[in-house]
Amino acid sequence: MWVSLLGFMSWIRKKKDPLEHFRNRVPDSISLVSPAFGNGDRIPVKYTCDGLDVSPPLRISNVPRNAVELVLLMYDVDAPSGIFYHWLLYAMPPDLSELPEGVPQEEETDYGVQGRNDFGRIGYNGPCPPHGGRDHRYYFVLLALNEESGLGPGASPQEVLDSVIDNVIAYGVLMGTYGRGGSRRIFSLIL
Repeated sequence: MWVSLLGFMSWIRKKKDPLEHFRNRVPDSISLVSPAFGNGDRIPVKYTCDGLDVSPPLRISNVPRNAVELVLLMYDVDAPSGIFYHWLLYAMPPDLSELPEGVPQEEETDYGVQGRNDFGRIGYNGPCPPHGGRDHRYYFVLLALNEESGLGPGASPQEVLDSVIDNVIAYGVLMGTYGRGGSRRIFSLIL
């Protein structure tokens, strides 16, 4: 276990995708979908910093019966500095079947407890990639745990990952994209 944990700590400090750690170790049997966008589709502006910046609605199913807690991570794998966390929601009840649009940006909600994202804020902050360049990929990863994480409000991404690493029994993934293309804007500035 110590070798596994030390290897994970070294690996995660390099800001790599945590999903890489869980693939081939636990089943990806949880269904995580959104009525707002499909897997691999563009995230609507409403859920980004260019819109209302509210969390999208999510639907959850196929959670293992022996799960005692759910944890949701949302992050950008294409950020210039490496993985950038936009949302940390944990201490979620395992029988939760959906998250509504616009989960409040409060430490404790009806759906779980929220951590501090890489913007330094509590709760969800949507996609906000730099202008120009290609679309970024945003992963919503739902983890089912066989033990409670024991985390209090405002945990950092590292604290969340450290507390769940050995207790994940299944996961589900939803990926959306968003970009702030700039070619038209740049072109209009030239003219």
